[in-house]
Amino acid sequence: MYILPAIDILDGQVVRLAQGKYDQVTVYQEYPTLQAQLFEEQGAEWLHVVDLNGAKSGSPDNIAIIEDILRKTSLKVEVGGGIRSLETIDRLLDTGIARVVLGTSLVKDEDFVIKAMETYGAENLVAGIDAKAGSVAVSGWVEDAGMAEADLVKHIADLGFIHLVYTDIARDGMRTGIDPKAYVRIAELFGHPVIASGGIATVDDIVALKAIEGSIEGCIAGRALYEGELSLEEAVAIAQGSREVSSYDPAAPLGASDLL
Repeated sequence: MYILPAIDILDGQVVRLAQGKYDQVTVYQEYPTLQAQLFEEQGAEWLHVVDLNGAKSGSPDNIAIIEDILRKTSLKVEVGGGIRSLETIDRLLDTGIARVVLGTSLVKDEDFVIKAMETYGAENLVAGIDAKAGSVAVSGWVEDAGMAEADLVKHIADLGFIHLVYTDIARDGMRTGIDPKAYVRIAELFGHPVIASGGIATVDDIVALKAIEGSIEGCIAGRALYEGELSLEEAVAIAQGSREVSSYDPAAPLGASDLL
């Protein structure tokens, strides 16, 4: 398991949204590249970047900033937000991006997704599924896709994806803590470990994810890092296994209904 500190870029600044709401914005840093450098100094090897302007507009607006991060750090970076053309993927991968996250297009443009998978392969692409109460949201979380998360998870597995960022919108940016069983359920549906996103509040959440790391590839943390409630150095140490954690034993074992 590895930690991916999150940099969400809106109008050139590092922000966090509460439950994906663009009218509930907190600005944490004016300079995204500086924030990326700080994360690297604190032990991060990966970075999760979201172009929030692009997520709404459908065309990435902050690529120049992302390119600057790549020039000035050695971080492995995955990027999402408004990536809806092969040309955009080409530009990002050519600059050194490790992986590109496809989100809205999974629902709205399957032909593009299939072409992207054929062109770039599963290692370079990540499916980004954002959901609330079991329903998928798209276009920067402002639109209900009218699709059950379970159906989409199974479908993207059939398309050949092996990386999945699953975001629990109800918990994202709220520092409410995570629901480990939700990620176990999604990983079972997907057939691969997932990247957990949404609600990371304290080191206890990292411990809980580490304890189910058979279902967890990585973990995205944002607001808790910015507000000092989670130490990135400690989170990285736990993820890398230098701190022992107990096994996760859910109070109610997963049943058939959890996998629907």
